Amino acid sequence: MKVIIKLADGFMHLFQVGGETFISWMTGIVPVVLMLLVAMNALIALIGEDKIAIVAQKASKNPLGRYMLVPFLSAFMLGNPMSHTMGRFLPEFYKPGFSASIMQFNHTSNGVFPHINPGELFVWLGIASGIKTLGLNQMDLAIRYLLVGLVMNFIGGWVTDFMVTYVSKQQGVTLSKTVKIDE
Repeated sequence: MKVIIKLADGFMHLFQVGGETFISWMTGIVPVVLMLLVAMNALIALIGEDKIAIVAQKASKNPLGRYMLVPFLSAFMLGNPMSHTMGRFLPEFYKPGFSASIMQFNHTSNGVFPHINPGELFVWLGIASGIKTLGLNQMDLAIRYLLVGLVMNFIGGWVTDFMVTYVSKQQGVTLSKTVKIDE
């Protein structure tokens, strides 16, 4: 009977600690994420979606713009999953590379910009908690994670371009490299 009681106590303690963690987030990270989302939506409304589209079109002309600038701007301004929608402004040929890039960036930017991917925040907070326990700087880790992510996003997107070229030739499909947006 003592074993059963000990297991039940341990089980309940797990949920009590989870509740305490949840309440700490409600007074800490959740308001920050909410305010960042409000600020980004206000910024998009002030700038105008049409102007954002123009920036995306111009940036799509080179790999650095396509796989570093556009993913960063779309993730920062729109968050996950809305950041994927910026791919609509890119030519068909580059959409697979953009998808590869933005999917990676939504994960590697959480330490600095938690509003981008709040669903992944639990992973980041777990890692950051370990870093804090070791007495190390969490922002140092967040910046390194972001910078490595930007480089890997670029590589992933550009490599995907080469794969699209190969598969397009193999399948006899021609994808447009120019963007056509209905005005």
